[in-house]
Amino acid sequence: MKKSFIAIGCFVALLAIGQDKKGAAGDATKGKDVFEENCSVCHNADSTEKKMGPGLKGLFKKDKLNNGKKPTEANIKALINAGGNGMPPYADMLTDEEKANVIAYLKTL
Repeated sequence: MKKSFIAIGCFVALLAIGQDKKGAAGDATKGKDVFEENCSVCHNADSTEKKMGPGLKGLFKKDKLNNGKKPTEANIKALINAGGNGMPPYADMLTDEEKANVIAYLKTL
């Protein structure tokens, strides 16, 4: 349990270090490239229309995700890492930087 708190504290500290002056982590331009290479086969970025997975336009403006959780950076990252409902887990397929970049891009949709 104590190790979990330490790990969470380290994660929060790393997020704070990686944020720019606006408080946004990641690079949306790079995230668009990662999205197009890895996510666009199954997800629309320019609409809410479903492909294989849900359309992601306005994702961070929604009240809830399909799993009922709020669309926070942590919850989106957890979905990216774990996958589910036909989506493969990307925990080991994308680096933490790539995930941060994708999340920054998703915030622009």
